[in-house]
Amino acid sequence: MNIQSLAARTGDRIAGSLAYGVIGLGLAFLAIPLVITCVMAFDARTYLGPMPPPALSLHWFERLVSQADILTSLRTSLILAVFTTVLSVTIGTAAAVGLARGNFPGKAALTSAFLSPLIVPPVVIGFGLLLFLSKAGITNGMARLLLGHVIVTLPYCIRTSLASLLGSDQRLTEAAMVLGATERQAFWTITLPLMRTGVVTGAIFAFAISMDDVSISLFLSDPSATTLPVTLVSNMRAAFDLTIAAAAVVLIAVTALLIVVLDRVVGFDTVVGQGLFRS
Repeated sequence: MNIQSLAARTGDRIAGSLAYGVIGLGLAFLAIPLVITCVMAFDARTYLGPMPPPALSLHWFERLVSQADILTSLRTSLILAVFTTVLSVTIGTAAAVGLARGNFPGKAALTSAFLSPLIVPPVVIGFGLLLFLSKAGITNGMARLLLGHVIVTLPYCIRTSLASLLGSDQRLTEAAMVLGATERQAFWTITLPLMRTGVVTGAIFAFAISMDDVSISLFLSDPSATTLPVTLVSNMRAAFDLTIAAAAVVLIAVTALLIVVLDRVVGFDTVVGQGLFRS
């Protein structure tokens, strides 16, 4: 019995060590390219050379802000991300309330349809939207990009809002209506504050995904409306230099800032599902 227990404990230690090793390799696989990109962005050389750089400089960032096409595409990406976030949060919140509170035939199918962009490859969505919008006569690049980005970010807003709504006590809303509140008053004073966690989380996800999207934007962009990731890909194909690394550092910084905001405003424990109501 002692030998069996010792063997079991040894097996558990080996399995635990292997699990930690795999986790460490996964983290290294994700972090090392980011570290290399950040170091390359501060390379003082005017060409792409071997690592590590002999000196550090900000001249790649200076070159980044001096290129008109990058600044224009950055402005387009920011405007697009803001409008995408507003539309996705508005539609997603309304859809989450309907799905959580409603009881109608086809509810499961409608939920699956809303969340289907999460499993459909973005390339397929982008190509399909390009064909559909061309047939519909929608040629404005910003309008096409906005529609495409709303489609891919809407599932995140619905999912996070729905999770917050299902984790709250519906009896609070019913109690407010019993005490004389109208449905509109109950929604704005009770339901929406209870959904705050999911709404804020969905908004941050929508903004970040819209800023970073490449696959769909490649199909839907035009010369008058080009996003920053598409411009970076085009520049990389034309003449690769470390301006792309500097732009990547800017995007990394924006993403890190959004993560900090998400942690401060909502909290990671809340995002992953702690604190759900239990009757």
